[in-house]
Amino acid sequence: MSSITGVSVGDELSDPSGAPNSGAGASTGTKGDRVFGGLAMGAGLLVVAIVSLVAIFLLVQAVPAIGKDKVNFLTSREFTSSELRFGIVQLLWTTVTSSLVALVLAVPFAIGIALFLTHYAPPWFSRIGAALIDLLAAVPSIVYGLWGFYIVAPKFVHVQDALNSVLGWIPLFGKVDTVTGGATIMMVGVVLAIMILPIITALSREVFAQTPVTHKEGALALGATRWEMIRTAVLPFGRPGVISASMLGLGRALGETIAVLFILSALPGTPKWTWSLFNGGSTFASQIASDAPNDQNDANSMGALIAAGLVLFVLTFLVNAIARVIIERRKEFSE
Repeated sequence: MSSITGVSVGDELSDPSGAPNSGAGASTGTKGDRVFGGLAMGAGLLVVAIVSLVAIFLLVQAVPAIGKDKVNFLTSREFTSSELRFGIVQLLWTTVTSSLVALVLAVPFAIGIALFLTHYAPPWFSRIGAALIDLLAAVPSIVYGLWGFYIVAPKFVHVQDALNSVLGWIPLFGKVDTVTGGATIMMVGVVLAIMILPIITALSREVFAQTPVTHKEGALALGATRWEMIRTAVLPFGRPGVISASMLGLGRALGETIAVLFILSALPGTPKWTWSLFNGGSTFASQIASDAPNDQNDANSMGALIAAGLVLFVLTFLVNAIARVIIERRKEFSE
């Protein structure tokens, strides 16, 4: 069939060589596509290579030091890198519990704030509120540490005493006589919760805002209230994103250094083991930051600190891996 101009439809859909032409701009084999694809692949491989090199470095430096450890690396509560007596039990407990306290406190507030900004607040207030919450992420961690130690900790003593008087029969809230002033694992968890709040809130807010309008309007059309619409449409849709945001915040809390170093009181000597959140101690990151200036000229002592860093690296990796598994299972279940 020919057109009015005498050019056949077949001529329009094929190039001079006879190959079909899918239309201008639709080709995926151009030089620009290949360059962009190569750059994207290179960036991905570079990240994998950097992480692998960091892991190899930690292993190479940590294994010899662990071999010279004078106490059991996995079960001892001592950590004196200069004497090669370093165990991770106390550091692991303090790191994990303070981060979990932060997560338990931050996630409900973050979800509530995100839902308020996306479904309740007027647009002008939502923009202002989102900007103010995001500003919390711009505050340096040393400011949080100074604020927590000098302002909050002395006042937090009364909160801890109240919790101890009501829930003291639970080991987690037992009183520790050797730690005073409010600088405890619980106090660190409160400060870390404020630090990770903007991360979880920002990501949750973006996920909730992406909920399909048809889902929300369908729930409202069936007679659901606004809260019922959020519970049946918004929260199920945003659950994988909230989990991802929470795990990102948990990773941030696990690696926080300066704020924890300022707030957390050191354990006096080798005290009796306690499960209480009102105890002091050090996290992996704060212990490394505290000892590194004194041990930088001693290869064995630095090896002990690098061994602690290796455990923190593995812990963070496991957190992200667990989050990925949870998210994938949620997607499979929803499909």
